[in-house]
Amino acid sequence: MDKVRIGLVGYGIGGRAFHRPFLLDAEDVELVGVVARSAAKREQLEGDVPGVPVHDSLGALITAGVDAVVITTPPSTRRDLVLEAIAAGVAVVADKPFAPDPETARAIRQAAADASVLITPFHNRRWDTDLVTLRGVLDSGQIGTPLRFWSRFDMVERHGIATGIGGGVLSDIGSHLVDQAVSLFGPIARVSCTLDLRDARSLGRDQDGPIDAGFTLTATHVSGVESVLTSNKAGWLPARRLRLDGVDGTYEATSTDVQAQAAVAGASPSDDRSGWGIEPSPGTLTTESGTVEVPSAQSSYTDYYERFGRAVRGLGSVPVPVDDAVHVVEVLDAARRSAASGETVAVPAP
Repeated sequence: MDKVRIGLVGYGIGGRAFHRPFLLDAEDVELVGVVARSAAKREQLEGDVPGVPVHDSLGALITAGVDAVVITTPPSTRRDLVLEAIAAGVAVVADKPFAPDPETARAIRQAAADASVLITPFHNRRWDTDLVTLRGVLDSGQIGTPLRFWSRFDMVERHGIATGIGGGVLSDIGSHLVDQAVSLFGPIARVSCTLDLRDARSLGRDQDGPIDAGFTLTATHVSGVESVLTSNKAGWLPARRLRLDGVDGTYEATSTDVQAQAAVAGASPSDDRSGWGIEPSPGTLTTESGTVEVPSAQSSYTDYYERFGRAVRGLGSVPVPVDDAVHVVEVLDAARRSAASGETVAVPAP
């Protein structure tokens, strides 16, 4: 069976670090072209993947022949490109945030449904090693019925906070943390949120106006679980911590964001398959019987693209349902309204 032909649109840090190595690593998937316009990006691409065709536009990439495209461009241009791919009948992976607002998210979902085109958000952090380890503990039943979930993800990246449409840390890291919580505990019914609003110039940006440099979001799931999700990029100390309280036990872990760090450094799963995607420190599970260490699971974002490839062939579902993507955008919109009003805001049912 021929490999699924995938084209990559955009070769910034996302396209280069979070898509390219995993597309190249995935079985039965082939990277057949990249849209990159600047000379610097083209030079980078030639060094990374010699011989891969480079195109000036999505239209040219589609004309050259693809089964699917991965749209990694900024939110300001992503909507039009996603709709162009859908109109061409090409399956789509849309980077996060899936859309800047619920109306756009719903419109993209409807366009894909009307055209019978597969679309899935790039919520790859469902395959974060620490989350996969936690999911294993949850599925084992050792903590019993889950009650409260805490997820903290702080980065020292004040100059890297995106601005403009779809910018800010809530749209960026918030898309992932909300999606992770939804993947664990189901849809969210209501949220309350505070934003760490900073003047853009104080963060080294050449513009005026506020940027949300961080957030704390408390979500109540329809299931009754409460998730507290927090992230900040304007501090001075990185932190990645997970905690899950259940009726029968508590799981805690501090992690290094091992896959993302390796990918940004230029590594690939193919460099060390036995060692890829394993956190160096174990978590702990505490129950009435005492505390035991929980070794890290092994995970790879490659799994996302292997699942996507099978879905394009009609052999399974997409890695993340588009309904989940729309729900995450609805949650983020409710969170912004909560931050503005100081009130808890209901989230529309998925």
